[in-house]
Amino acid sequence: MKCSVFIGTSVDGFIARRNDELDFLPPGGGEPHGYNEFIASVDAILIGRKTFEKVLTMGPWAYGKKRVVVLSSRPLDLAAAKGGNVEQMSGTPEEIVAQLEASGARHLYIDGGITIQRFLRVGLIQRLIITRVPVLIGEGIPLFGSLPQDIKLRHIATHSFKSGLVQSEYSVE
Repeated sequence: MKCSVFIGTSVDGFIARRNDELDFLPPGGGEPHGYNEFIASVDAILIGRKTFEKVLTMGPWAYGKKRVVVLSSRPLDLAAAKGGNVEQMSGTPEEIVAQLEASGARHLYIDGGITIQRFLRVGLIQRLIITRVPVLIGEGIPLFGSLPQDIKLRHIATHSFKSGLVQSEYSVE
């Protein structure tokens, strides 16, 4: 099973403001930078409850019919994702990956700060694609949190875009 991250951050490493606002990100993701190709390559998207709730405030359901798994131990109103293919799971990252692999998934998109951190800590992320937006916001929700040990990365590529976006891809060693 392959688990990948595709995420935007401020240059100072924040994925959202403290109040969960994403107003520093370019509208619609800015110029094309590989997201459509990436999302087409995944079988399912794993997001935490907070990310799910934020996505619901951003207009029509963003993921179409792509399978979305919301990680939460609390009951959720999945019907709020009108037209979506959404389910809920709870458990350890290892249990969740095993369940999804047993259902036929081969490539997972891991999204949301806490979810990414949990999967990184237990060694389940193989690929990180991080797009830095040319802005410093000073404080917010960090992409990375504390780790029990160093996680070594191998740089694959870095691309810059006319808008100032800088995207780096890494494999996790």
